[in-house]
Amino acid sequence: MEMQPLELLREKQGFICDMDGVIYHGNRLLDGVKEFVDWLRREDKHFLFLTNSSERTPLELKQKLQRMGLDVEEDHFYTSALATAKFLKQQSPNSSVFAVGEAGLTNALYEAGLTMNDVNPEYVVMGETRNYNYESILRAVRFVQDGAKLIATNPDLTAPSETGIIPACRALISPIEMATGKGAYYIGKPNALMMRTGLKILGVHSADAVMVGDRMDTDIIAGIESGMTTVLVLSGVSTVFTIQQFAYRPMYILDGVGNIPPGDA
Repeated sequence: MEMQPLELLREKQGFICDMDGVIYHGNRLLDGVKEFVDWLRREDKHFLFLTNSSERTPLELKQKLQRMGLDVEEDHFYTSALATAKFLKQQSPNSSVFAVGEAGLTNALYEAGLTMNDVNPEYVVMGETRNYNYESILRAVRFVQDGAKLIATNPDLTAPSETGIIPACRALISPIEMATGKGAYYIGKPNALMMRTGLKILGVHSADAVMVGDRMDTDIIAGIESGMTTVLVLSGVSTVFTIQQFAYRPMYILDGVGNIPPGDA
């Protein structure tokens, strides 16, 4: 696929951006991010940081960026934890869950009217966590065997960090899937549920929106299937060699989001 001129990309009114590997690695802001956000504001673009990570609440994400020197309002963030909570509230209001995850997930579930249950939950929900242990796996396996439905906040196998690639949600939930023989339902990108909500929050038609991400298997395919312009940045998981493994291609391939604003921005 021949790359389109960057001027066409810059004319788009809405930008949905992944975070890990696009905006930061761990606690390090990536090159060109501040300039990119300044350009979005200056050009009066609609923008949303949409992340498959379920660990943090929008407020925590805002504070995380503040610590790195970037001020972004809380309503510019949407996470797979919020998408998961919204899905469960629509499917089974006031149901109970056994959740393995951090504050971003538990807060979203509570705010959606769901309750925690470690005896006989209707759902087992897995997100990224630093408190992953054998006991939680055993409980999750037992609950799923007893009929609980298995939900994962996102299908990411790995995630970028300051120290390199680390296991993500799909890697953490796979022992439960394998032990029970039950496949999880994955909520985050590239699930259309999350993308449709993201576009609704953005307030821009998909034809005038851009999906910027570092993963071919979630960000880029989600953008393509949602009818958006797609930008793969090489600052995270995917590389120029990774692209060859897929039958589809992004419309743009850039080193990072700093390449999006014009040089004099």
